[in-house]
Amino acid sequence: MDFQKTNKKEIEESHSDNKFGIIKKEVVEAGLCFGHGKSKSHPKMKPYISGIKGTIQILDVDKIVSKLITALDYIQSLVQNGKTLLLVGTKVQLRDLIKETAQECDLPYVINRWVGGTFTNFDIIKKRIDYFKSLEEKEKKGELEKYTKKERIQFDKEIQKLKDKFEGLKNLDKLPDAVFITNLHQDELVAKEARGKGIPVIAITDTDVDPTLADWPIIGNDDAISSVKYILDKVKEVVNKSKGRKPVNKEKDQSKEKQDL
Repeated sequence: MDFQKTNKKEIEESHSDNKFGIIKKEVVEAGLCFGHGKSKSHPKMKPYISGIKGTIQILDVDKIVSKLITALDYIQSLVQNGKTLLLVGTKVQLRDLIKETAQECDLPYVINRWVGGTFTNFDIIKKRIDYFKSLEEKEKKGELEKYTKKERIQFDKEIQKLKDKFEGLKNLDKLPDAVFITNLHQDELVAKEARGKGIPVIAITDTDVDPTLADWPIIGNDDAISSVKYILDKVKEVVNKSKGRKPVNKEKDQSKEKQDL
């Protein structure tokens, strides 16, 4: 399957039943239907807006569900075919959630500032990642101990700086087959770089962004943690199931730990 040219219509027509267990009530409770104020509205989001409550635009729940199912179908196809999905979310309050999701799914990720040229100049970025990995390996083996205290401090600073930029990309040996962006407004540069390299974009698109920047837009609130978590939990289920992994039930695990104590 050519994931650069996957037919969205075919995927949309393939989910006559809701195989991902998306429930409208849960979508509403998670806050996915709450957009931004009318003054921040992007004109291309108009077809997805069902009304206004006070000053807040309300997104059409049916369209939220439909777009989410379509995106999950595509993600499922990616993973089942051994393709790489990069998860990007640099909004401070969502970083822990993004990192946790990526690690549980064994996906590459970016949660700090996007380094311009990560896609367009990947060969150069890959060299920086390899340098970072080599420094970490030397530190682990104690090979940096031979340097002076001042030099070791400089190495520590350099490692931390590289870690902030490339920690989630250490295992990315080539350009990803697709990128998932959790906040298109904040990380628009990521979408533009991806499109320039022919990398399909999956993105949560709120009322203040141009949904056509994403090949696979997921209509919904990209600010509320509950909203983004609902979407990422569905992504996590799909990815891990497609990889043949059992879902992680943290609440059950924590309960068992308490019983063992």
